[in-house]
Amino acid sequence: MRHSLVLLLLVCFLTSVLSADEDTKPARTKAAGRIQAAGTVLSEIQGAPDQRIPEEVLGSAECVAVVPSLLNGGFVFGGRYGKGVASCRTPQGWSAPAFFTIGGGSFGLQIGGQASDLVMLIMNKGGMDHLLSSQFKLGADASAAAGPVGRHAAADTDWKMRAQVLTYSRSRGLFAGLELAGAVIKQDQGSTREFYGHAVPFKTSLQGAVEPPKGSYPFLSVLAKWAQRAAK
Repeated sequence: MRHSLVLLLLVCFLTSVLSADEDTKPARTKAAGRIQAAGTVLSEIQGAPDQRIPEEVLGSAECVAVVPSLLNGGFVFGGRYGKGVASCRTPQGWSAPAFFTIGGGSFGLQIGGQASDLVMLIMNKGGMDHLLSSQFKLGADASAAAGPVGRHAAADTDWKMRAQVLTYSRSRGLFAGLELAGAVIKQDQGSTREFYGHAVPFKTSLQGAVEPPKGSYPFLSVLAKWAQRAAK
């Protein structure tokens, strides 16, 4: 009971910190700002000479989800919360963006607080089906694993078969024991209505049923540049 209360307080704290940070921006810019930040994060990660997502891996991803600032904090028991944006491949190109939240608790060797830029690659149809459901849990509904890093993936790695979701993080601040297993991902309905002007289901945007608004391109143009299909 005590552990559950501590965990609840941590998640509430992280939620309030992130909300306070976003509330300093005009309401109309929050969703658009997240798209801009997501594009910047992916561009900076892929612009690193040797510490990047291998082109074979990113080029094979069915969907790409970016959380520009995932907040983590705790002392043994931890919590995390963040807001992100995702896009999937369609016959017409990358889909209109879908907004989501990620949150949950964790237990393990961890102390302090940290803000991390998180990138999740959905690698196959099974993982994509979970994403399209608009709510799923990493490690339970969809298998997740840390992805390989470098200009190219080593020939002897089994990244294609390891998990439905490959995860990457770029950290700033002090923290130890970041673990995504158990994190819940679900649609951010508020940001969706803000960006599109009305409710848009995950499937509608991610399957290409709506035209990407002009404000989508700071993120979609980066995807088009870096996430080309890997050569067979």
